[in-house]
Amino acid sequence: MNFDLPFIPERSAKPRNSGITMMMDKGLSLRETENFIEASGGLTDVVKFGFGTSFVTNNLQEKINLYKSAGIRPYFGGTLFEAFYARGMVKEFLQTLDKYDLDLAEVSDGSIMINHDEKCELIRTFSKDRTIMSEVGSKDSGIIVSPAKWIKMMSTELEAGSWKVIAEGRESGNVGVFRPNGTAHTLLINRIIARVNPDDILWEAPKKQQQVWFIKLFGHNVNLGNIAPNELIPLECLRLGLRGDTFFEFLPDDYAERLKQVNDETEEDDED
Repeated sequence: MNFDLPFIPERSAKPRNSGITMMMDKGLSLRETENFIEASGGLTDVVKFGFGTSFVTNNLQEKINLYKSAGIRPYFGGTLFEAFYARGMVKEFLQTLDKYDLDLAEVSDGSIMINHDEKCELIRTFSKDRTIMSEVGSKDSGIIVSPAKWIKMMSTELEAGSWKVIAEGRESGNVGVFRPNGTAHTLLINRIIARVNPDDILWEAPKKQQQVWFIKLFGHNVNLGNIAPNELIPLECLRLGLRGDTFFEFLPDDYAERLKQVNDETEEDDED
């Protein structure tokens, strides 16, 4: 940090197992990637090449090398895995990971239906040679997954070898663990975390109000994903209580109460 400031919560150090931030790269150029790394590389743990963008991205290997040289783990979005799977090309998918020397991969079934036992077997097989993140939840807002099914799928995928299970939210933030208006599906999330360790979950939360909600619920070291490149520093400020939305979260109680009392008194004076 650039200067000392008390009562700033301590962030876990990279490589992290909690407090992970996943940036979603939807087509940055090489120059933009370099600029991103200069500005926010130290705050970023993993980068997802969103959906199938890696298929059409220019200079893909060079981008992968840039991220890896900055201590960031890049991986292909789960939709690309599903595109290979739908074409009967699982072996070719693994060969593609090897071609680009990627040690992190996502297994998902958000766009297509995969028998869950088969999905877990794929996770079990893939995780022998690489780190696997698996995604739970549909990208289709019309498909409703019960809390019990969320819990069962997350638990069995972790048992099969997933490092983290990703809670579907899409880059739009209006499906999966979110309602169509973007607010958190509180009942569902509370049911999930009663049975699944939150540290094992990476919550897709592209919108600021969603990030704030998760930070207030789980604390500053919550795992968050689908963060836009220009939102890494703003998110880190939310994590550290350096934005208005989380300003009082990490101050000592006596400080927070005193400041809130001053705010209330000031508002009363303004009304008079």
